Amino acid sequence: MKIFTCMQSTSHLSCNLLADLLTAHGVRRAILSPGSRNTPLILALSRREEMECHVVIDERSASFIALGMSIQTGKPVALVCTSGTALLNSAPAVAEAFYRHIPLVVISADRPEEWIDQDDSQTIWQQDALAPYVKRSCDISARIDFPNGPWWTDRMINDVLLECVNGRPGPVHINVRLDAPLHTFSEYDKGSARVVTMISPAAQLPVSEARALAMSLASPRKVLIIAGFHQPDEKLNRALTRLASLPNVAVMTESISNMHSPKFIDRIDSTLCRLTDGERESMRPDTVITLGGAIVSRHIKDWLRNIPELDHWHVGISHTTIDCFKHLNRRIDMDATVFMGQMAAALQPHRAASQYAALWHEVADRARRLHDAYVAAAPWSDLKAMAGIFARLPRRCNLHLSNGTPIRYAQLLNHPRIHRSECNRGVSGIDGCTSTALGASVYYLDSTLLISGDMSFQYDLAALSSTLMTPRFKMIVICNGGGGIFRFIPATSSLPETERYFAVGTRLPLRDLCNGYGIAFFEADSDESLAESMQAMLAVTDRPALLAVHTPPEISALTLKNYFTHPTAGKV
Repeated sequence: MKIFTCMQSTSHLSCNLLADLLTAHGVRRAILSPGSRNTPLILALSRREEMECHVVIDERSASFIALGMSIQTGKPVALVCTSGTALLNSAPAVAEAFYRHIPLVVISADRPEEWIDQDDSQTIWQQDALAPYVKRSCDISARIDFPNGPWWTDRMINDVLLECVNGRPGPVHINVRLDAPLHTFSEYDKGSARVVTMISPAAQLPVSEARALAMSLASPRKVLIIAGFHQPDEKLNRALTRLASLPNVAVMTESISNMHSPKFIDRIDSTLCRLTDGERESMRPDTVITLGGAIVSRHIKDWLRNIPELDHWHVGISHTTIDCFKHLNRRIDMDATVFMGQMAAALQPHRAASQYAALWHEVADRARRLHDAYVAAAPWSDLKAMAGIFARLPRRCNLHLSNGTPIRYAQLLNHPRIHRSECNRGVSGIDGCTSTALGASVYYLDSTLLISGDMSFQYDLAALSSTLMTPRFKMIVICNGGGGIFRFIPATSSLPETERYFAVGTRLPLRDLCNGYGIAFFEADSDESLAESMQAMLAVTDRPALLAVHTPPEISALTLKNYFTHPTAGKV
């Protein structure tokens, strides 16, 4: 039996129905960006005691903050903006959410349709503005006071909200057209909307099919499992550990896979760059199984794409066929945790002799020794600084890496078993890394640490003004002159235009910014000062803190290049 509670709310019925359905479908958090056209939406949501509302002025920053909140909580977050270009500012975060399978509910206020393209203020075509990057969208009419109006509105909103979290989660878009007056009130019976629920049984392979697939992976087949970015999942971690215990199976995990075991090869780039030509041939797999999101490692992509014949299985619920290695022949459209658990169980009776896993661990051990010796002999540089930072990460750290330099260095380093590691690798943009980490920090009760390059950090300075900043949020900025990655990657590193047009430098007054926003500021320019400053930065408990790590740009680029070209330790 429905229970109605009369409340004073906006007089716009569509907004009240939307608020009803958001709360009924489990959306409990909303990021609101102030505006005029979205006044009724703000009134409807902010007056719900079930809804936790935060205000972020800049729509781009707001969108990435919502993304970070959803990543951390695993729950959809509503994002409310006004009409016009406000919606377009959310596009980068929405695209990231789409390719990372993160549930966001984007709610945009809009003018009535008759005023679009009439030189009225803040009017653009909004209803399909995010179409390539949302799972579902709907356009709510400005006037729903006709016989089927509330039913139609109710049905569309239910449909969109169900699509947000079912199957492959992802962002959705609800465009709400609103006519003036925008600030009028009326009594509304909360809970009036009709809620549609959905039951989706968990998919599992029939036992006979699981056994048949396991037989095709058994020794003497050489099997390589690669985990891309993924949320922490202890069941999946256990299943992969069981698979990695098989003598013919090697498991490689990327820096942001959040999978940890001594049985895993956890530094893919560092290991692969030490393979001899003979090892590349002898250790090529027969079957590669991938799971999780996009692979960061360029080395694994280049190697596997150039193997003449290879079976490639990709596991995970997807909207499309993902054939990153150009060898895909089996798409397994089911939850990776369930599939890997079934394979781990089905393969146990087929534990035959093989040296494949042991050989991979021999190479990884050799690579680790060379890495340690190289870093020890290396001059002060990005690599030296990142190695020092990773060695000092707190046990319960919530780590966020910006795109560009930090995520690439992370691929070379040992990842301690911290709370989780994240990076915006859905589309690999550098434009909202700070806001994403900030959003995650709101709902993580221990420290959240962002490691960012100076160029990435400059893209997202709006985050520093957010009232969501707490003492739990820590930032490390690698100050290498800006655009350090362009001094390394083949496409730009050898060009005479590199310094002028790519690695263009940043005028980033970090000390002044921190003073202005009340952020504790620290600096380091050596391994010794890094140790001292990082400890002091992590110890701050009364306000957010930032550590600027200054590294020489040219030496950093040369140190990284030589890391891959000189397998002998000390040739820096």
